[in-house]
Amino acid sequence: MIGPMIAHVLQANALLTAFAFVGLVMWLSAAISKYLTIGRIHGSAIAIMLGLALAFVGGAITGGKSGLADIPMLSGIGLMGGGMLRDFAIVATAFEVDVDKARNAGLVGALALCLGTVLPFMVGVAAAISFGYRDAVSLTTIGAGAITYIVGPVTGAALGASSAVIALSIATGVFKAVLVMIGTPLLARFVGLDNPRSAMVFGGLMGTVSGVSGGLAATDRRLVPYGALTATFHTGLGCLVAPSILYLIVRALVGA
Repeated sequence: MIGPMIAHVLQANALLTAFAFVGLVMWLSAAISKYLTIGRIHGSAIAIMLGLALAFVGGAITGGKSGLADIPMLSGIGLMGGGMLRDFAIVATAFEVDVDKARNAGLVGALALCLGTVLPFMVGVAAAISFGYRDAVSLTTIGAGAITYIVGPVTGAALGASSAVIALSIATGVFKAVLVMIGTPLLARFVGLDNPRSAMVFGGLMGTVSGVSGGLAATDRRLVPYGALTATFHTGLGCLVAPSILYLIVRALVGA
């Protein structure tokens, strides 16, 4: 009797249940980061890996397509993980930025933003070619995923890419985000990542908001808003140029 009653309460308050569940995963990830990696791997990176594993388990159990969200008690994760709350969280980071310090990035920050969009795209396209893809739509979509895992599906949807290619673009972006999270605290001292200007340049070059935010949080929490600011612009720039200019360039080189 108690079991069905609890299940009913959790299902009736699906969004609150989702927040509590994600909070539990984040707490566990932070504990793993603190006690098993001595803070070298940020909790956000571990949380992403746990999230992917749980999504796989949820899909395997239910046979559905939305991971844990297909479990009635955890259906609120579908809303919590949607674009609305994601974009709200990204935009909220900008409110901690000191405008005077942000201006110091100047032309270098803008250049980093452009390089951080084009170079990962080229790497993604090269990887797609190595796996046998030859059509412009697939190459552009997977290349866009290397910019960020948000730009990939946006580009794929705009160009009419297959669901398998869009999934690959997301996987490419997630892999990049995890690498940035893990690598940032390890390399920060060697690249001078210790002030707002360098954080903004770093955010422009790396591009992934989650990767940059998690990596900088493990390095110096005061730098997170600055890196996230340019990384957010990076996502917007990628969504703008990937399905248009970059697609036309790829199409001109490889044909339809």
